[in-house]
Formats: sequence, C-alpha cells, structure tokens
Amino acid sequence: MIQIERLHKAYKKHVALNEINLHIDKGIFGLLGPNGAGKTTLMRILATLLKPTAGEVIVHGISLTKRPDEIRKLIGYLPQHFQIYPQLTAYDFLDYVGVMKGIKEKKARDARIQRLLEEVNLQGVAHKKIKTFSGGMKQRLGIAQALLGDPAVLIVDEPTAGLDPEERVRFRNLISRLGMERIVILSTHIVADIESSCQSLAVLCQGRLALTGTLEELRHQATGKVWELEIEERELERYQPHQIVSTQRTDRGLRIKVIAEGKPAPSATSLSPSLEEGYMALIGGKRNA
Repeated sequence: MIQIERLHKAYKKHVALNEINLHIDKGIFGLLGPNGAGKTTLMRILATLLKPTAGEVIVHGISLTKRPDEIRKLIGYLPQHFQIYPQLTAYDFLDYVGVMKGIKEKKARDARIQRLLEEVNLQGVAHKKIKTFSGGMKQRLGIAQALLGDPAVLIVDEPTAGLDPEERVRFRNLISRLGMERIVILSTHIVADIESSCQSLAVLCQGRLALTGTLEELRHQATGKVWELEIEERELERYQPHQIVSTQRTDRGLRIKVIAEGKPAPSATSLSPSLEEGYMALIGGKRNA
C-alpha cells in the first residue's frame, strides 16, 4: 500500500505538485494527465530521485522522507528515457544492473535474469546486442531491469510513447500480468493505456489532482456533454469555442463531434461518452477554470 499525504513540490518559479493526496493498493493504478501536468515529478519523488518540498509518502509502512534507502529496495522504476548500453547484449546489460543493485551471487543473479527474460519474452534474443532491438523490445528490457530486485512497487513513466500498435498491445499485456502480484503505477498521457490496464486512476492537471476514482467515474465527466451533428464546412468556426473531438467529411459537408455543456445546435444528437471524451471534458474544464 502507498499513502501520499499533502505532497508538495515547488521550484523557484513554479509549483509542480500542489497538495497531492492518494491511496494506492495492489494492482495497476493509472496516473493520467497532459504533458507538463506533474506526472514525472510525482514518479521521481516516489522513486526517491527527487525530494518533496513538503508532505509525506508511506510505502508499506515506511516513510519515504525519513528512510529513503529502505524505500529504494521496494521500488522498481522505468523512466520514459532510461540509460541503456547499445553495445551490450540484453543478458550482459541485466547482469550489470543486477550487480549495481547488490545481487552479488552469480548463480542467483543468473537465475533471476533468465526468469525475467522469459517473463518479458526476450529469452530468444538474450545474447543479441541491444542496438538491434526495436523500441518495444527496449521497453520490455527496461521492465526487466526494473524488476531485477523483485520490487513490491513498479513505476513506469510513459511506457508506450513511440511504440507501434503491435508493440503497444504487447507491452500493455505485460503490464497487466505484472499487476497481479504487486503495485504497478502507470503514468501516461495516452488514455488507451489506462483503459486497457487500470482498475483505478488519478488525473493530474497543472500540478493538482483533478479526479481520483474509477474509469467509469472518469467517463461520467462527459455524460450529457458529447454531441454529434452535421454542418456545412463554412459553419465550422462557429463551433470552435467547444471542444471538437472529431471531424469527418461527408457528401453534404462535415460530421463533427463536440463536447459542450448544452446542446450546441437543434440538430445535434447526444452520444454516450467514451473514456477519452470523459478525460477531455475534465481536463478542458480544469484548464479553462
């Protein structure tokens, strides 16, 4: 269990995190928000790479601010950009990381590496150089290095950014399996990552929590606010004050979908919201507040 209480991080010219309170249990917890919302700052604090200005984080009963060395042993962290050595093979890279993490016995280290390579489906390329790997393979190798110490908490920051659709699905499936045994915190700006994997989530916007709850609660943010209508192309500018979700050309003009508090036109049809539309309604409202 992770308990985050009144967490605050301020720099000279701006506040990155403002009074964050969260309770995270075993399973996959999504942290969703636009770029610059404070997600990476929060992840780096949880990984003990950054000190908070104020507040407290308790991980399995241990204070992060008072006993960071103990917390480090509980955390596995995959940052968005992690350091790899392209000339090394996957096995040699994990062996090196294992030594750095204090797994000194060669036999135990080797057994752990073999299990992890199988878990991330890289056993067939264990002795190939990392420079030959695809983006998805590198991300899976990153997960393996984060799991070397058998952490109780796995933190992954923007893990599917830049992956092709097939690699993204493979990576999401891996994360889903890992969440059965530990806390996994998945930080992303991609709503589909959250929808496919997470049981609960928090939405960060401008350093503050905009919502904490379930996927259905996020979807509900757009209930009664999603509209579809057909317009002439010259009318499009009239709907710019609303959030335009999609625009599709038709024989008679344009079919648009918008998020609006009230019916934007007499001909508009109300639609059930998707998770992404719930997110857009929430974030759009917070940015305009």
